[in-house]
This record gives sequence, C-alpha cells and structure tokens, in this order.
Amino acid sequence: MSPQNSRPTPLTDVHERLGASFTDFGGWWMPLRYGSDVAEHRAVREAAGIFDLSHMGEVSVTGPEAGAFLDYALVGRLSAIEVGKAKYSLLCNESGGVIDDLITYRRAEDDFLVVPNAANTPAALAALRERTTTATGRVFDVTIADRTAATALIAVQGPGAEAILLDVVDPESAEAVSRLRYYAITDVVVRAGGGELPVQLARTGYTGEDGFELFVDVDSDPHAAERLWEVLEEAGSAHGLVPCGLAARDSLRLEAGMPLHGHELSEQIDPFSAGLGGVVALKTKESFVGREALAAIKENGPARRLVGLASDTKRAARPGYTVLHDGTPVGEVTSGAPSPTLGHAVALAFVAPEHAEAGTELDVDLRGRPSPFRVVQLPFYQRER
Repeated sequence: MSPQNSRPTPLTDVHERLGASFTDFGGWWMPLRYGSDVAEHRAVREAAGIFDLSHMGEVSVTGPEAGAFLDYALVGRLSAIEVGKAKYSLLCNESGGVIDDLITYRRAEDDFLVVPNAANTPAALAALRERTTTATGRVFDVTIADRTAATALIAVQGPGAEAILLDVVDPESAEAVSRLRYYAITDVVVRAGGGELPVQLARTGYTGEDGFELFVDVDSDPHAAERLWEVLEEAGSAHGLVPCGLAARDSLRLEAGMPLHGHELSEQIDPFSAGLGGVVALKTKESFVGREALAAIKENGPARRLVGLASDTKRAARPGYTVLHDGTPVGEVTSGAPSPTLGHAVALAFVAPEHAEAGTELDVDLRGRPSPFRVVQLPFYQRER
C-alpha cells in the first residue's frame, strides 16, 4: 500500500505483484525499479520496456476557441496542429520562466488533450484556467476539464514496441498502428481479457527510442489499466519486454538529452537558456503569456546555456555539482549519470555562454576533486532510424 501522502496509480497492485521498489514522485507512489536499473535501461534500448505513466496529468481542452486559447496560454502555435497530431510546447509565466513543458494532442477540431508533468499538473491546470480570460479581458469560449484521475497511461518503448502493439490490437486497428507517425495520436481497440478495450494510442516517447503511449479510461472501467498491462505483458514476453521504473526512465531520457522539469526547466529557467527557443513562436504569434519577456531574452541572449558534458570515465557528475574552467566556477550540473549505453559518464549543465561551444574542455568538481569533461552536441545517444 502507498503511504498516506502518496497517491497510488490504477496499476499499484500490479507493481506490487511484480516486486517493484517504490518511491514518492510528484505526490504519486511510483515504481522506481523492479530489479536492476541498468537491465531495465538496456531492455528499452535492445528490446522493449513497459512503463506506468499514470502519474502524468491529462487535461481536456475543448470548445470552439480551444485552438486560439492554447495559442494564448502556451508559447507555441497550437492552433496549427492537424487533427491526429501532437506538439511539444511550454507553459511559461510572465517573466518567461517555464511552469511546465508538456505535449498537446489534437483529437478533433475543437478537442485537445494537454499532458503536463505529474508534479506540475495542479500548477498547469490553474494557469490554464486563469488564462481563459486574457489581460485585456477577452474570455475564450473553452472548457477545461481535469481527466487525470479518470485516465491511466501506459508506455511501451523500444525497438520491439510496434510488434508488441500489433500483437494486441484487433485486426481492424493493425493498420492504424503501423501508419501512426511520430508525434501523432489515434484510436485503436485492444483485445484484452476476452473482450475489447478502446485505447487512445500516441507515438511520442521520452526515452530516445520508438514507442507508444496508451491512454485508457479507468472512470467507466476501474480495471481497464490492469487488463491492458496484462495483455501487453503477455504479448511482450516473446519480444523481450520487461517492466521498467522511474530510474530507467531517467537514465534513458538523459542519454536522449531530454529535459526534466525541476532540473533543466523551472520557473527560474527560460526556454532560450534551456536550448528550447525553437518552440517559442515569436514570429507567428503576436500575443501569448510571457511573450514580451521572451522576446527580450532572445534579443539580448540568455545569461547561461544548457550543454551536454561527457567524460572518458564512469565517475558521474551529479545535480548541483560545480562546473569549472581553469579552476573558476562557470556553471552547475542539472542531471548526470554513467551512461549504460555509451559506457561513460554524461551530464547536462548550465554554463556561461562563452563556455558552451562543443569541444570546450571543462572540469566538474566531484566532491572536491576536479574531473575532466568536455562539451558535446546533444543528444548523447540517438537511435538508428
């Protein structure tokens, strides 16, 4: 059972059956690992892994002005998303800091699904609701509904992901799986427990591998998530599928150079500092929250830049460690670990702009011992297409 202050997911009983070690993450009682972090990591790179992502938020944004509203609320141009497609964007404050990074799916002309990070869901939901009325008094004709408690989310990631999905969907859905492109969403039917289970299937991912996210309604069917997990687990056994926890998810996203809110993103970190300036639609949108501040940051240049650091050893640079140049502090590590795939330590760090060029030799203070690292292009790892 989860502690009193941690929220269980619809799959907590499944994780307990599988012998998971748990941790509180963003107020949720989540599996950290089932056995070996490294083994779970490698399974995703070489075969497939299954993750419980039910801690992620699901916010429905509907109505005739849903697209225009999201254009105002987020930094990207969400109204340009085609039906059935998705877009990565940022929810920023007036100063340009990142409240959350999130993915938005357009399920119909006036129906969007916004997926914020677990710990940030309350703040993201509050900001979205507040922004239904603009600073000039315009009120958008839009309805915002928190569907987090009614939705379970399971991810299957890795080279074997598509084959596993094809083994569990009904024949009429097989073509939809195969034709689903990256950053897209569709409806499929999964054969589970002798019946049919409607699923919204997305193809995005946070691991650097091909993979799918399966949204299932647990409001009308409280056991839907367990049924879905079990059919995926059974079909995946022939493809090397293993259950994976948050530890493997973190090392996988680090290798892929993907930011984690609270590390590479926060309300004190702007998109240009984090290398995400490309998602800010300054050229195509005249009005959105944070636009004025973000335009100024782009014009003046950020005071620090996020870079990738690589070492020739496995000695990890952990979050908070100081980055040095000729013994002088020039930055700070935000994420770091030995890379199971590459065999050496990698890290993400904010450094002064003059030290952000690829190839720059720097040191990281590893508990009082400077250790050499070099700036490298991100991502650290990229799968073969």
